[in-house]
Amino acid sequence: MQTKVPFLDLWLQHLPLMGELNLAIQDVIESSAFAGGQFVTGFEEDFAAFCDVPYAIGVGSGTEALWLSLLTCGVGPGDEVITVPSTFMATAEAITQCGAHPVFVDVDEHTYTMNPEALKGVLTRKTKAIVPVHLFGHPADMDPILEFAQKHCLPVIEDACQAHGAEYKGSRVGTFGDTACFSFYPGKNLGAFGEAGAIVTRHGELQEKIRILRDHGQVRKYFHSMVGWNCRMDGIQAAVLRIKLRLLETNNRRRRDHAAHYDHELGQMEGIVTPALASYARHVYHIYAIRVANRDEVIKCLADQGIGTGIHYPVPVHLQEAYRHLGYRCGAFPVAERCASEFLSLPIYPELTYAQVEEVIQGVKAAIAENVEV
Repeated sequence: MQTKVPFLDLWLQHLPLMGELNLAIQDVIESSAFAGGQFVTGFEEDFAAFCDVPYAIGVGSGTEALWLSLLTCGVGPGDEVITVPSTFMATAEAITQCGAHPVFVDVDEHTYTMNPEALKGVLTRKTKAIVPVHLFGHPADMDPILEFAQKHCLPVIEDACQAHGAEYKGSRVGTFGDTACFSFYPGKNLGAFGEAGAIVTRHGELQEKIRILRDHGQVRKYFHSMVGWNCRMDGIQAAVLRIKLRLLETNNRRRRDHAAHYDHELGQMEGIVTPALASYARHVYHIYAIRVANRDEVIKCLADQGIGTGIHYPVPVHLQEAYRHLGYRCGAFPVAERCASEFLSLPIYPELTYAQVEEVIQGVKAAIAENVEV
């Protein structure tokens, strides 16, 4: 079966930009500004302005952004960091790489983001930070999280790796925590031509420390004030991202249009739970994940119709083999576990046509009708 609607098509995104992208890459080659340099600085300035913060620091990936943020906020061996199990593995990995332990709380049934009411139940003397995740592009409920964090003198690090341009109560994600972390993996709402990430912050002291840590702990060349790592963004990624950043708002609006179309046609169907939208949220729909029973059968039915799908994520982090030593068992976080078994991601990229979205809608309706439980 020929694919009528691929789950993602980056070629369509890049095709109209090819001339401008080629010129930008040529500029990097001619200037030899490959590691850091003027192109990274230019992107950092543009991205900070987009996020409405004073500082953005380009790094090599979203995972590095999380790791450096945690280190900068003082997380180290033996500490505990509260986060959620409904996320990509990198959120917890970064905590572990600091020598700390991830401590999970369940997510809200509707937004799939951190349930603030669960925080008090896991707070200990070892708790050093909180990492809420703006999953799929929907902001976490930041006010109660921040209130809890302030009460207990804990830094908050926003995992905004899927939420470029999302807003909470009218303000960009990234403006709430001590730092916020973004990934520019190619399939993200703002994607590079490889690996890249960024940290944004309102705090001058934090940004200075992050810049030192990302460059081998150097305060200037060959003078190292601390042990750091090589987490620099490269010039080609920065040049590409700077061009694509100008289209991000338009592309996010297209994603919301597609999501509204899906919501209208699928939202009242028995057997489907469509994504909720909290009153405080401006969603950017990095992922449009419905929830269905008999997921494998629905995926096969859609594939037979030439419609691509994804699963984000089939195993919650606390049940991953890598974290078996933490001692969590099935049933520890029922909402996260139920969602992991039911999530089915539909195509949502900006370049989809109205006809393709309709194709997906009709395909889902047919698949659900064929596989509905009786």
